[in-house]
Amino acid sequence: MDDAKGPSAIVLDQNINPWSVTGEIAEDGTVKPIDYNKLVEQFGTKIIDDALLARFERVTGHQLHRFLRRGIVFSHRDLELILDKHEKKEPFFIYTGRGPSSDVMHIGHMVPFELTKWLSDVFEVPLIVMLTDDEKYLIGKLDRSVDEYEHFARENAKDIVAVGFDPDRTFIFSDYGFMGGDFYRNITRVAKRIHRGTADACFGFDASTNIGKIHFAAVQAASSFATSFPFLFGPDTAQAAKIPCLIPCAVDQDPYFRLTRDVASQLGYSKPSLIHARFLDALQGPGSKMSASIDASSILLRDTPKQISKKIKQYAFSGGQETLEEHRTKGGDPDVDISYQYLRFFLEDDQELEQISQDYKSGNMTTGEIKERCAKELAKFCTSFQERRAKVTDEMLDLFMTPRPLLWRGVKTDTVLPLMDDNSTSSRALGDSKTPGSKNQEKKQRKMQLAAEKKLQKSREKGIPTFSLSS
Repeated sequence: MDDAKGPSAIVLDQNINPWSVTGEIAEDGTVKPIDYNKLVEQFGTKIIDDALLARFERVTGHQLHRFLRRGIVFSHRDLELILDKHEKKEPFFIYTGRGPSSDVMHIGHMVPFELTKWLSDVFEVPLIVMLTDDEKYLIGKLDRSVDEYEHFARENAKDIVAVGFDPDRTFIFSDYGFMGGDFYRNITRVAKRIHRGTADACFGFDASTNIGKIHFAAVQAASSFATSFPFLFGPDTAQAAKIPCLIPCAVDQDPYFRLTRDVASQLGYSKPSLIHARFLDALQGPGSKMSASIDASSILLRDTPKQISKKIKQYAFSGGQETLEEHRTKGGDPDVDISYQYLRFFLEDDQELEQISQDYKSGNMTTGEIKERCAKELAKFCTSFQERRAKVTDEMLDLFMTPRPLLWRGVKTDTVLPLMDDNSTSSRALGDSKTPGSKNQEKKQRKMQLAAEKKLQKSREKGIPTFSLSS
């Protein structure tokens, strides 16, 4: 930033919100790495410490994912409560999402989804994936159409399916395609309880912010509540209200769920628990995150090994020294070296990663060598992804996006919903006095679920594959 340079420059603090991520800008105009400890203090979250990691491993009986082992997933809200639920074999679900801003995703987008896939397999609970095509339209340029964002959502959904999620446990939906019924009822309940001043303070809204963007916090919140999905958790809202969710997400999404947790208390719903991941830095260096719209900043999932190698060699910020001689003497800094950081995210072998770190610090490994190792690992990841993505058919995607009962530890969360009497107390949500569902809506929902049952059966008979994510 030219404005940040010169003797009269003003130091700008890091700015992390759901729409942009920037590290602190120093007086000389350089961008510093994100200070995650500062974010924990600012957002009021908790560090995932060694004791909690040990309990996670003990309760689940699984070795920790490398994101947890390496502190890439570093912060949480009430993760202990989810472990309590798992230990007691009480129901909960997982919820995550994706804002489809283009028809292609980059490797940074895979971080929360790879973690979510692992959590889904470990806990064996229902997973809900929300595609916020409406949000991306609201914050996008005026010349972009709703149809474009709906297309982006469907293409992104295919990428998500290719991660390897189990269709028996996973429901994917786009806001434009799904909103209505119990889901929209919860949106209005949340919206009514978030005051403009609270939203302004949380997100930094001002007089120029469009009302759709302001309202979207209520939409994002609704998926946190089991009562939004009666086809999964049953028509008894008093019981469904007790079912919490775990939200794996990047830390910039936390402001949405701070508000959600406040509103949950007012409605008598279970507060969502969260675990937060660090950002995958852009190729240009620490203090930012990848953007699919800036090709030189990111490794796209569709990139070829040749393209990946070229981008890493040309753009990846180096922690090495100016000359080879100096590097051999002083060594490199893996903490700021982008190639090392990408290996930290994607290389499974802990011992190899530690050896690379030591060799780079000592000067035994050069910048060129670490870039080459990084390009090889990312090419392996993307090639494997592309092979799975090629197998994702429209029929398979339709299955994932059909409202239907899912499995919880091998048992269906609910079969076909019985028709509810309009005056039934169980059809009334907490926090309202009257919220009966219409009989037409319930009949439509029942029809959709019966169709989903048939689809599932046909898919199994046809041998439609489910994928497993390679390391």
